[in-house]
Amino acid sequence: MSSPPNRFGAIILAAGASSRLGYPKQTLVFRGETLLDRAIRIAQESGAQQTVVVLGANAAEIRNACRLRNCTVVDNDRWASGMGTSIRQGIASLRDVAGTLILTCDMPAVTSAHLQALSASGTLVASRYSGKCGVPAYFPHAEFAALSQLEDSQGASRLLQAAPSIELPSGDFDVDTPKDVLRLNQFAV
Repeated sequence: MSSPPNRFGAIILAAGASSRLGYPKQTLVFRGETLLDRAIRIAQESGAQQTVVVLGANAAEIRNACRLRNCTVVDNDRWASGMGTSIRQGIASLRDVAGTLILTCDMPAVTSAHLQALSASGTLVASRYSGKCGVPAYFPHAEFAALSQLEDSQGASRLLQAAPSIELPSGDFDVDTPKDVLRLNQFAV
């Protein structure tokens, strides 16, 4: 049985250790909510019918600090092997969707309107910033097999190199270091 064309999911990659920051960035509070809860909210506001959060490092601490509302949370025990392991786990957790958004929780420039624009065509569409294509991106169901076959250390960037894209102003800013946290406090969405 095929999914309705407008029924899409969202996979939020949140398994990293935040080693440069020194504590889980997923729990960092930005404008009254954690970065992870913000990513969940904007994914759901964009129309995602199912939201899958992939945790790995510091999973217990993140579960305690975040609300994780109306989402499926999966633990990736192999998170240290690379982003491909988290993408595969997210794809395996989706049910009855025509496609999925893939995003991280540490990009404050991402909005629900941007995610809606990515998913609107139902075809492969990436975000463009700093002259490159990247996540967040929308992957139709036809791309799930390729996503499921990514090597452990690969993200989805090679699948996005030739994809149509939508500009994401300030999309190159993500939160990785204490200096980024200071910049985050000044960031205007």
